[in-house]
Amino acid sequence: MLIKRITVQLPGGLQARHTALFVHKAFSFKSDILLAKDGKSANAKSIMKVMELAAKEGDEITLMTGGIDEQAAARTLEEFLLTKHR
Repeated sequence: MLIKRITVQLPGGLQARHTALFVHKAFSFKSDILLAKDGKSANAKSIMKVMELAAKEGDEITLMTGGIDEQAAARTLEEFLLTKHR
């Protein structure tokens, strides 16, 4: 399992549109993917669970990936969280 601490750079954080895009990307991988913030964790393939984390721009979250394509998943999702999307 890979574990990465990431500071969210998305303007507005993981609000609805960004969360939908993030979850769509997460679904493209076979690995198990979790996000954690403030002691709560969420399946990164569940829009509702990710939204419940209420991750805002500047928040530190933990990305955990485990499985056959864990490295590609971690790299892709970390890049998404660090990019300032519109």
